[in-house]
Amino acid sequence: MGLFDKFFGKKEKQSLDEGLEKTRENIFSRITKAVAGKSTVDEEVLDNLEDALVSADVGIDTTVKIIERIEQRVAKDKYLNTSELNRILQEEIESMLVDAKEQSYRDFSTPQGTKPYVILVVGVNGVGKTTTIGKLAHNFKTAGKSVLLGAADTFRAAAVDQLTIWSERAGVPIVKKDMGSDPASVAFDTVNSAMARGSDVVIIDTAGRLHNKAHLMDELSKIRRVIQKVIPDAPHEVLLVLDGSTGQNALEQAKHFTAATDVTALAITKLDGTAKGGVVLAIASQFAIPVKFVGVGEKMEDLLVFNKHEFVDSIFKGM
Repeated sequence: MGLFDKFFGKKEKQSLDEGLEKTRENIFSRITKAVAGKSTVDEEVLDNLEDALVSADVGIDTTVKIIERIEQRVAKDKYLNTSELNRILQEEIESMLVDAKEQSYRDFSTPQGTKPYVILVVGVNGVGKTTTIGKLAHNFKTAGKSVLLGAADTFRAAAVDQLTIWSERAGVPIVKKDMGSDPASVAFDTVNSAMARGSDVVIIDTAGRLHNKAHLMDELSKIRRVIQKVIPDAPHEVLLVLDGSTGQNALEQAKHFTAATDVTALAITKLDGTAKGGVVLAIASQFAIPVKFVGVGEKMEDLLVFNKHEFVDSIFKGM
């Protein structure tokens, strides 16, 4: 079986293509205008391309890196026509995206010898954090893993109820307490229960409030400490969930969370129906953190394992 055959086949590629349709149209129209009437890639084309990428939510820092790389290609090749520009853009953008080094999420397996595999999920309210956890649970279960959820977002009234609904949809158990309970206590009980049950995967929700970096750091540090009393090397993943439809706001959230805690992976949601999917490039490039999942719809199967080649191909499809 190939690397992504099981969880990134034709059906998944079609979902990705459809989910990124508005982003593709946005970037395509801007790039088309940037090269209109030009036969070679000159300074004017590069200036127009820079404006196009920034306007497509790729971000200033990432855009500058892309333009610099294309300038180097132009200088090296001496002559570059605009018909080659899309191909080179794809190559340079793909090379900037960070690869996930682990095998685990490629087929929803878990690292050998790591049981339970503990994932701490962070992100502000409204980004699709609870939905992402539910979809993760479904996919791990589909891969034959036993999953346990921990409802440690105890500050928001609906958070525990929402996660409970998703646990029922995914058919996996959940550890929860009353609203206002200590989040670290829930996390502690969750990993203890996972050890007793022999669970393969533990996914713990955390508070979506972001009062300030110090508050966030304190809360997440406390959760880490209590988890490590049971499993010394946990959590094995800190997954930051970001709403791709918010464009540059997602970039700002990433800045706050990466400054406050050791984020190891990203899940970018709500890419279907938005033209701002270019922000995935900005976030992945700026923070050098692998994007492991993208959300392109409401169904359980619409949380896709991120494949940077297929993602870039979907953005440029038909160009």
